[in-house]
Amino acid sequence: MGVAQALAGLAGLVAALIGGVLGLGALASLLITLRAEAEFPPAGRFVPVAGGRLAAIEAGPREGARGTVILLHGASANGAEPMEGVGRLLAAQGFRVIAFDRPGFGWSDRLAAATPAAQGAVIAEALEGMGIGPAIVLGHSWSGALAASLALDHPERVAGLALVSPVALPFPQRPDPPWYWRLALQPLVAWLLSRTLGPPVAMTYLERAARSVFAPQAVSDDYLTRARAALVLRPGTLLANVQDLTGLPAALAAQGPRYGGIRVPTVIVAGEADPIVRTEFQARPLAQRIPGAELVVLPGIGHMVHYVAAEALAREVGRLAERIGERRPLPAAAP
Repeated sequence: MGVAQALAGLAGLVAALIGGVLGLGALASLLITLRAEAEFPPAGRFVPVAGGRLAAIEAGPREGARGTVILLHGASANGAEPMEGVGRLLAAQGFRVIAFDRPGFGWSDRLAAATPAAQGAVIAEALEGMGIGPAIVLGHSWSGALAASLALDHPERVAGLALVSPVALPFPQRPDPPWYWRLALQPLVAWLLSRTLGPPVAMTYLERAARSVFAPQAVSDDYLTRARAALVLRPGTLLANVQDLTGLPAALAAQGPRYGGIRVPTVIVAGEADPIVRTEFQARPLAQRIPGAELVVLPGIGHMVHYVAAEALAREVGRLAERIGERRPLPAAAP
């Protein structure tokens, strides 16, 4: 056998092995998807929007409520996550609470909406269709930018903002990722991986990821089940998550200079010990950019404020509702 034939045979063997691994990954991904969807079916109603629909979970009174609170979840999550954290508590305190699955997450259609501005437009359309607004919009982590975008672009739907462990400003410049990460983030490669190896690999990281985002606190009891976390393992949701995260830096660079135009009462609640979204890089400077914003930093608390400090957060939402009721004028935006 010549060298060329040997190399060709080796290449064929490698290709067969890769194909076999990807095939097994695709089968595992299908099984993971079927199991997640059977365990966590839709938990609320669907709201029609242009091109599809958004899923929403609701709690609390519709009549005589203290106000309406819209919950917007962060990355790798769905509407059940904030609802089971602080949402049920707010409902018990007399608020009408609506938690949306962001486009592409939970049971919501993707709707070609990857940026905070695009998702804000979809959320605003859903709220209009539901006859809701202005409301208090509570955005956690990634949805700090989404909630701020709603206040900037759709102010008629927003009475006040509660930004929790928010990501809303550009991150400090970081080194380029290794070549294999850059390869994995290419659209076609990301699409392939999300439908083959992505779900089974991600499934092995669910508990570790929960411990990471809850640090330095322990993971809340039964969190992965209550938050319906396995829904993020589905191929379409994994891909949506990657798209949202990789597109966020450019969106923040464009949106950040506009925060002086937010004209609604705003409270920013962050954990002093947050290892995921550092308060000194996000919450503190953001509070200086939004006119009249109040900053509440919780000592010793990490990223998951809406779980580990739910009562403190609910208290701040109640105070925000009182501020809105008082219609206290805000200072003029800086020139």
